[in-house]
Amino acid sequence: MIASAEYELLTEQAGLVARPGRAVLELTGSEAAEFLQGQVSNDVEALEPGQGCYATLLDHKGKLRTDLRVLRLAADRLLVDAEAIGRRPLAHNFETYSLGRDVKSRDASDDHVVLSLVGPRAHELLADPPAREEHACNEGELGVQVTTDVGVDLIVPAGGEADVRAALDVPGADEQAAEVVRVERGRPRLGLDMDASTMPQEAGINERAVSFTKGCYVGQETVARLHYKGKPNRHMRGLRLSAPAQHGDPIVLGEKQVGTIGSVAESPTHGQIALALVRREAEPGTEVTVAGAPAEVVELPFG
Repeated sequence: MIASAEYELLTEQAGLVARPGRAVLELTGSEAAEFLQGQVSNDVEALEPGQGCYATLLDHKGKLRTDLRVLRLAADRLLVDAEAIGRRPLAHNFETYSLGRDVKSRDASDDHVVLSLVGPRAHELLADPPAREEHACNEGELGVQVTTDVGVDLIVPAGGEADVRAALDVPGADEQAAEVVRVERGRPRLGLDMDASTMPQEAGINERAVSFTKGCYVGQETVARLHYKGKPNRHMRGLRLSAPAQHGDPIVLGEKQVGTIGSVAESPTHGQIALALVRREAEPGTEVTVAGAPAEVVELPFG
């Protein structure tokens, strides 16, 4: 179990959490936004400098290759960051499909580190914080600063972590504590809660990651058809567990497996909880079995 002091730090004050391995890529050029508009699921061209959005890169069947965050730092400069698993598909996509356009892509992952300032005091600790709207961004003395749902992320040059810690003078916190906060808020993570078999609507990220009014992108037809005319077979749900469980444990309803456990957390507020993609018959309020113990399916976020 995480130390209650670290949890209280991230939910009542603010702490700095390292995010090792995050992919960071830069797109520049007069056609950078137009190019990315045709690749990802959200409306990049609608962003003004200083704004950002959450999005997905999909395959032709509308399933996730990666999720990502797009930051428009200037009219002709975009920064994209993603989980480490997204680095290869993003770099390949940018290099392959930007040929012949006024777009230059650079994989800057090895040149940058991502730090998360998590907690309600995050903005007030910065000399020049970004706007409080999620994904709002700016470039300050500490690097690129991005508002998140739980604080501010800092994308800083590699080797600059010590300088950031010294400038902010805030306690550090373990990533495990930040993961508890994420699970409580019901935010799925690529590689744990969603993967290459997952569609955005199943993961519950349509509202944040998909625009249904923008132009075409790979996977759009399938995603739009499911949104307007279909019903997903699976939904992202929370689970209240009565006993410890692990990622990958089967979730059983009656005699049928209806999903597997994704992220697991031991929350000082909510106890043993988890995220999982479960079949639609396992509605909120349903009792299921996980690792031989009863569990309850609930709506997200955990309340």
